[in-house]
Amino acid sequence: MARHSFIQMSKLSNVKGRISYISDPKRQEYLYATFSTREDMTFWNDLAKECQEEFKRYGTEGKCIEARELIIALPEEYTQFDPNRVLREFTEQFKKRYDVECVSALHHNKTKKNYHIHLIFSERRLLPEPEVKIATRSVFYDELGKRVRTKKEITGEDGQIREGCTVIKKGDAYEKHLFTAKDEVFKNELFLDEAKQFYTTLINRHVHDPERRLKVFDPNSVYLPTKKIGKNNPKAAEIEADNAARQDWNRTADMALVSGIEESKIIEIKNEHVYNEATRSVQKHGWLPGLFRGIIQKAKEILQVLIREAEIPPKPTLSVDMEEYRKMQKLMVKVQDEARAIKQLMHGEIPKLKKQLAETTGLFKGKERRALQEKIAGVQQEIDRRMDRLPGILKEDGYPDVQAFKRLYDNATALVEQYNRDLIAWERQVKGEEMPQQKPPEKESIRKKLWEYDAEAKRRNDARRQEPRHRSYDYDRGR
Repeated sequence: MARHSFIQMSKLSNVKGRISYISDPKRQEYLYATFSTREDMTFWNDLAKECQEEFKRYGTEGKCIEARELIIALPEEYTQFDPNRVLREFTEQFKKRYDVECVSALHHNKTKKNYHIHLIFSERRLLPEPEVKIATRSVFYDELGKRVRTKKEITGEDGQIREGCTVIKKGDAYEKHLFTAKDEVFKNELFLDEAKQFYTTLINRHVHDPERRLKVFDPNSVYLPTKKIGKNNPKAAEIEADNAARQDWNRTADMALVSGIEESKIIEIKNEHVYNEATRSVQKHGWLPGLFRGIIQKAKEILQVLIREAEIPPKPTLSVDMEEYRKMQKLMVKVQDEARAIKQLMHGEIPKLKKQLAETTGLFKGKERRALQEKIAGVQQEIDRRMDRLPGILKEDGYPDVQAFKRLYDNATALVEQYNRDLIAWERQVKGEEMPQQKPPEKESIRKKLWEYDAEAKRRNDARRQEPRHRSYDYDRGR
């Protein structure tokens, strides 16, 4: 499988505190660079104040969201680049795209395995001039900051304004805005998807090895996503086991694709026997990670049955001189051969060894049993190694994973088949047979080939007219 990018977004209820945390060398053990699109903290102080005032004014429930933060994981190659240049580029590109102010920091985690950027951005923009609202009549606010209709509602029994209440006199400024309203684009669920695509493309611009390039995970693919393990996560071992089960499914999905099982069928099994079954399980038992891994295992076994029953599709015959398609054919044969070898180990060697192990009984057969168990484990390791190697075979030629290669291969095969239909139609035309009224559109490269055939046919016809007794119809089919 291809490596996927990791970009996560969170809401910030204390933007000043968060900026201090990510950019303070005393609080960050591995802080490599910081950057801000503003020269000082005035912008962020004013932003936090206005957000809180508006939140209080409208009486909104929950926490006041002052800004948002993206965490962008970088591949290992980026540790070789100048951290200040990396951070400046990633921050300025975001500001250029969305026209908002940003503060960012470049970190490693404690184990130095997760090189990442924290990018804090504002959902509001600074107004060209402050917007001040003047009271056309006296305005009254109670202790909670809620506006009330009359002065009487905030007056105590002694006739005085109660402590904590506020009166804005007519002609006084009662509301001042330095910022625009929050940009709704950041609240749209599509924003994070767009940001993932944007930053994944930016990351890959500096990754020269095609095998190391990242891609955004497609939730509609045959694969299951793995989860990121954050620092000091108390459930790290549990998530790691969950990820192993997901990767096991993903390897099996690769095997299914190479074995000729339709992508739609694999997705159907994933949706019904993983996602839908997990939903039913949560509704009945609550979230139990061990139970979820069992669900993945059962779905994988269903897919393995289809793999066992499926035959590798025959190698197609190439009738058009298309260099790229010939390369794809060779790659398909290579991964199919690998799949056959894996199936032989999985459904031939493993069952045979397990049968031998079951038949090896008795008090004095312990050494033999251990040897067989080690051999089974070795064969299983060989199966896992080969299954992991499947996508690697294709990555050597620039394909991100088995699914992407299979799609391109199927599309190329469809083009070749269309060429064959066009060639048959041409042969009918040369023989004088009636042609169908509607002819499939011809691709430019195919038309060029047909023109060559047409010229060759005319030459042969001229030769036959000069030798009337010769009745051989020797058509060069170019196969």
